[in-house]
Amino acid sequence: SPAGTAAPAPAETPAPEGSPAAGPVRRDGERFEAVIVLEGMEETVRCEHLRNETIGIEMDYDYESFVRRSEPDRECFFSIYDDPAHPENYLEVTYSTEDADTVAASIGAALSEAYEIITEAFPLDRAGSCIRIDASDAVGERGTPDQLQMVYIVPAADGSRILTAHYAFEAAEGFGRRFAYLANTLTVIDRRAGAG
Repeated sequence: SPAGTAAPAPAETPAPEGSPAAGPVRRDGERFEAVIVLEGMEETVRCEHLRNETIGIEMDYDYESFVRRSEPDRECFFSIYDDPAHPENYLEVTYSTEDADTVAASIGAALSEAYEIITEAFPLDRAGSCIRIDASDAVGERGTPDQLQMVYIVPAADGSRILTAHYAFEAAEGFGRRFAYLANTLTVIDRRAGAG
């Protein structure tokens, strides 16, 4: 009978994203303030939320410190102080249809040519456990290279999301922390072919 029919779920009920600690629900382009810790000091940063269905991510970035460059299959955030044509301190976010272990093995092999790498499971606040590759020592005990990389490979139902932080050795403390903050805001969403 119609009286026994279940009412549809209210439209405002968000679909579960499967993330361990979902952040506040924000709209694409929404701006807000957040607090991060840099060198032991709290710093208020102004962030913008972004949603990219081609890559399959939502995340926040500090728009006063970084310039966002969106490309068809990549988001890039580079320091406002860098030459846009040749950025030195930047974070790239891409995706792969391959699983996280396969991607990590491929990236690890490429980085091992120049770096002594450390590969480990690493928790991200909103995306859960990922594979992190730390490339901050030159191969063959040649000391610390000028350019460092930290790669986060996040498993997803349709492959993986890859965040690669590039930064100069002397900027490791500042930019390394800022990029780690950005990585912790990442949430995996379903990819939509041709979106954006």
